[in-house]
Amino acid sequence: MILRRVIEHVRKQHWTAVFLDFVIVVVGVFIGIQVSNWNAAQMDARRGEEYAERLATDLKYDLEGRRSLVAYFDEVNKSLENSIVLLADPNSDPRELVVNVYRSTEFAHNPQTRATWDEIVSAGELGLMPRDAVEGGISFYFGSDISEQTASDVTSSPLRRRVRSILSHNVQKAIRAGCSDIRDGRNAVVSFVDECRIDAPDADIFAAAEELRRDPELVRDLQLHASAMNTARANLRGEVIVLEAGIASLE
Repeated sequence: MILRRVIEHVRKQHWTAVFLDFVIVVVGVFIGIQVSNWNAAQMDARRGEEYAERLATDLKYDLEGRRSLVAYFDEVNKSLENSIVLLADPNSDPRELVVNVYRSTEFAHNPQTRATWDEIVSAGELGLMPRDAVEGGISFYFGSDISEQTASDVTSSPLRRRVRSILSHNVQKAIRAGCSDIRDGRNAVVSFVDECRIDAPDADIFAAAEELRRDPELVRDLQLHASAMNTARANLRGEVIVLEAGIASLE
């Protein structure tokens, strides 16, 4: 319609009308581009809000898990300290010694909830997220999994290998049955059981305690493990702070 009208005006040399037609076309194109850009911006904003909401939900889930890990490893650290004290006392209770040394080698792991973050990164849409959230530590948090690293360090530690090679299978089985962990609704480890019961003969417990006392390297391994545990606990507390800040910047 516009094109036919322009051609007609040119043929009749109605230059003013041609100019007006040209202005109408340019303005129409400009408005169309602006509307398209506005629509795209609105879609990006909605997508960014959806990402932020989903990511905040994931981070809240992880925050709960990290707080549980901090509390759990605080208990492990307490067992480490108790073990060192009990080993220094030749008259300490054998059952208490065995329990604390065994618990010194325990670990828990709550994996990161990465689905939303990985989707954002793979789609190249980090720019849709609040800058404070990304630069405030979320990228750092997802850059490494401290929980996984801590679990790996504990499972491969000299202390865990030493203790679990000293204690008999029957004693370890009894500890796991009556003196192990409490899990939450997500099946994540959150703490030790409050009342520890080891259904094993006193003779077996006494023999296990004597084996632990006789090992010349056990105290060294406990001290080394305690140092590593302090570092892990500090790192996990740092993640709690990062997650709290990230959630606040997304909401």
